[in-house]
Amino acid sequence: MEHFSEFNLTPELYRAIEHLGYSKPTPIQQSSFSKICSGRDLVGIAQTGTGKTMAYTLPLLRNLSKPTQNSPRILILVPTRELVLQVVESINNLCTELSFKTIGVFGGTNINTQKREVEEGADIIVATPGRLYDLALTRALRLKGIQKLVIDEVDVMLDLGFRYQLINIFDVLPEQRQNIMFSATMTTDVDELITSFFKAPNKVSTAISGTPLKNIKQYRFDVANYNSKVNLLNFLLKEKEHYNKVLVFVDQKRIADRLFNQIALNFANECAVLHSNKSQNYRTNAIEEFKTGCSRILITTDIMARGIDINDISHVISFNTPAFPENYMHRIGRTGRAEKKGESILFSTKTEQDQRMGIETYMDFKIECLEWPDEVDVSNELMPEEKNSKEPYNPHKKRNDDVPGPAFHEKKEKNKKVNLGGSYRKTIAKKYKKPKTKGDKNFNRRKRK
Repeated sequence: MEHFSEFNLTPELYRAIEHLGYSKPTPIQQSSFSKICSGRDLVGIAQTGTGKTMAYTLPLLRNLSKPTQNSPRILILVPTRELVLQVVESINNLCTELSFKTIGVFGGTNINTQKREVEEGADIIVATPGRLYDLALTRALRLKGIQKLVIDEVDVMLDLGFRYQLINIFDVLPEQRQNIMFSATMTTDVDELITSFFKAPNKVSTAISGTPLKNIKQYRFDVANYNSKVNLLNFLLKEKEHYNKVLVFVDQKRIADRLFNQIALNFANECAVLHSNKSQNYRTNAIEEFKTGCSRILITTDIMARGIDINDISHVISFNTPAFPENYMHRIGRTGRAEKKGESILFSTKTEQDQRMGIETYMDFKIECLEWPDEVDVSNELMPEEKNSKEPYNPHKKRNDDVPGPAFHEKKEKNKKVNLGGSYRKTIAKKYKKPKTKGDKNFNRRKRK
């Protein structure tokens, strides 16, 4: 299928696609379109950056009839607030000439505002699981009219602990509905969810899970420590024409803030930081500035690896080596989107080499190691978490100094007695020939007779 004309879309959708500048469908869009239109359940596995959002929005919008009810008919669940906003934007871009109303709901904002919005009615709801369930419990949002359920980035949802929220949402949805699921990786948890709630789904896959995109060049550096990583990052970012839009991933929020403060010393007006502890307005503004080019560098955490869908990211730099290979795949998928070229650079210390080899095994691909630049200093200063501090006292761990010394002696015989069970009262009665209890006159009288 070389062109969207073979999708048999409405004229309004064709004009919207032409306005967006899309020329031909991606492989996942080609594979899933007719299957979603058929009404059967579908499971799609495709790498990030291959057009999964349009793969399900196009067929759903094509078959969506004019509204005859006030309640939503399509529910799309995504893991992060940023992805809610991006899916809503994507749908609105396709609906410029259509009368369908789309609403996005997510946590971190005033729920009463969202209640009023959903009570006014919508055709499509895009939501994070937690906030959607809260709205459903308060009956502000009624889900009995849902005909199509889409779960996007389901593997991330399960990683974030949304399994029980998803199950609770399934319970309040109509049994007769079409289930559509998209994921970049197929895990045991994902497979279990499919088995439990999907009915003989069609399965489409455009690449084996863990296969790197061919248009992303991958490199790595062996680095001594954290501060050496900072020196190397500062050195690379000086080449502004080459590193023109850079996404830097770290593994912790506090590290993101620390790194931002260090990088901002040299690139104050070009750098921003983004993680889940930031307010929603701050996060939205940080992404918008990065999109528009107001900031050239965005430092973020793994939780954002799926929520960011920004075109023309030149480089993804993994400041730390992720413990799970899937996280690395999600990171590098932020560049090289829509079949454009991109670069990924991985920093690894000596303690991170096992994770790095795990990533290469997962991808069945060797990442090229670059030589350390002569201009970059190797720091000898270690951060507190890198220093070999003495292990704190652990009372449950057997130590050499816990072994009994010369002063130890055996217990005396009288202290070795063991409780063999039985009645304590009987033992006392046998010893003293009378009950322990005082004033038992009847016993004493019987004894004299």
